[in-house]
Amino acid sequence: MNMKQYIAQRAAKELKDGDIVNLGIGIPTLVADYIPSDVKVFLHSENGILGVGPTPDQEHIDQNLVNAGKLPVTVLEGSSFFDSASSFAMIRGGHVSVSILGVLQIDAIGRIANWAVPGKSVLGVGGAMDLLEGSKKVIVTTMHTSNQGNSKIVKELSYPITSERIVDLIITDLAVFAVKEDGLHLIELSPGVSLKEIQQKTDAPFQIAESFTKGKEVTA
Repeated sequence: MNMKQYIAQRAAKELKDGDIVNLGIGIPTLVADYIPSDVKVFLHSENGILGVGPTPDQEHIDQNLVNAGKLPVTVLEGSSFFDSASSFAMIRGGHVSVSILGVLQIDAIGRIANWAVPGKSVLGVGGAMDLLEGSKKVIVTTMHTSNQGNSKIVKELSYPITSERIVDLIITDLAVFAVKEDGLHLIELSPGVSLKEIQQKTDAPFQIAESFTKGKEVTA
């Protein structure tokens, strides 16, 4: 299992029976393959599917079945199809329980940038803004640092902000942070990761949650 799969598996543990879940482009799409067998959720794709299943293998790809990121998907028994307007009405109407989104950056209070890179062409904002504003809970899944080694959890955003909505949970390859009114709270370290490494690789300030220090050993 690579680190992106590890992040997806950890995010899947946050889902509960009956949740309607939207999976964003990138790492979030992998979550479909790691939903616990005893948890029944309904995966939503903003191009008009409710009931997305696991990723198909090469022999079972149907070119007519793709998610919003144009990746092949499967659909479960009882799934439904509808137009984009109806799909966004679900999102804007507050019917999505959880959205799992990838990011370019996330700031010290939990706001994200994930739709545009300065200097590069942009096809459109996609559904990220709607998902942030309309979803009941938002989980971020991302590598802790960029390909250049820079922290993606920053004091201030340098990329265009997606929404003023503050996310609820950040899951990276190194750690998990809960986002509270007073900022970021470290609640979990990935196996083999030290607190010192998190401090070195996280630009934004954070606190160590009481639940973390009581339940786990923290080593610098």
